[in-house]
Amino acid sequence: MNPYILATLLFGLGLGTTITFASSHWLLAWMGLEMNTLAIIPLMAQHHHPRAVEATTKYFLTQATAAAVLLFASTTNAWLTGQWDIQQMSHPLPVTMITLALALKIGLAPVHAWLPEVLQGFDLTTGLILSTWQKLAPFALLLQIQPTNSTILIMLGLMSTLVGGWGGLNQTQLRKILAYSSIAHLGWMILVLQFSPSLTFLTLLIYLIMTFSTFLVFKLNKATTINALATSWAKAPAMTALAPLILLSLGGLPPLTGLLPKWLILQELTKQDLAPTATLAALSALLSLYFYLRLSYAITLTLSPNNLTGVTPWRLPSTQPTMPLAISTLATLTLLPLTPAMTALLTL
Repeated sequence: MNPYILATLLFGLGLGTTITFASSHWLLAWMGLEMNTLAIIPLMAQHHHPRAVEATTKYFLTQATAAAVLLFASTTNAWLTGQWDIQQMSHPLPVTMITLALALKIGLAPVHAWLPEVLQGFDLTTGLILSTWQKLAPFALLLQIQPTNSTILIMLGLMSTLVGGWGGLNQTQLRKILAYSSIAHLGWMILVLQFSPSLTFLTLLIYLIMTFSTFLVFKLNKATTINALATSWAKAPAMTALAPLILLSLGGLPPLTGLLPKWLILQELTKQDLAPTATLAALSALLSLYFYLRLSYAITLTLSPNNLTGVTPWRLPSTQPTMPLAISTLATLTLLPLTPAMTALLTL
């Protein structure tokens, strides 16, 4: 892609998200979301492959549906209450409609079915943008409206954690596994949204760091299937040692960073007398942990099927910059000791 066009599209992507962040009026927020969607579509379809075009079409249709529902709900709110302000949502009907529209935008269960299919059609760089940057604007709106209907949020959160766990079990494609991982993590964030918005924000930040690391590891290895991961030990031995730790951090094992949000969320749910919800969420984390362990096993403990003896694949040095990966990996593995500082910040 022409660098000027790429720069324009990335600028549009950033501007759309920034407009949504800065807006207090529903029309402006909707406009930011639309700019965001329209800027990423050419990035998605830049490889003229049938899978990419199909995934782009699916993405466009789901985002357009969610944006239409959001616009209809905000208009309904203005009609019922006379308010266009995002933080003045008082009527339960538009609040519920907007919550569901934003759930469709980020891919929460039960409106998640588009996400694995769409992510599977893109390359890892576009998949990374879709799994990280594209979650920011809808989450900014969710944090602003503070949905008051606790039942719908807990149902969305529990369904997402369970679907994210079950869905990834039988997958062999890394991008689909990451899509289900994303659904499960978003479920954890939604569970605690009404009780502690600052904890939701912290969980989102840690999820972004861990997902960034995981995508960069797969991109460095040029791996899109579990079998392709098995050859990584010969290409990048240091990466092979770190990759399982990154995946186990995503799974939430101590003493890695991924434990921090899950621990605090379970603690908060228990404080709110929601012990059964916390138990279900913790059990669903075990489902997710299974497929992270499966990937770790494929990277470190298996040899790939070998072909003819003399045929060795070229192992050229990677041209990908490794500094972003080094920084994000450090954050993914070592932030757990900062838990007291983070909890202190959450209570401010």
